[in-house]
Amino acid sequence: MDRKKLMMSSLAVGAAYLLRNKESRGKVMNQLQSLGMSKKKR
Repeated sequence: MDRKKLMMSSLAVGAAYLLRNKESRGKVMNQLQSLGMSKKKR
């Protein structure tokens, strides 16, 4: 499997997991929001 296909399949599996697991989805959203806030402060 070439690198591009491997990356796409990994993203698809991760997205499917987040769609099914509400708690993990919330954690990821909180991390992305805090990351965005820290970049705005710079």
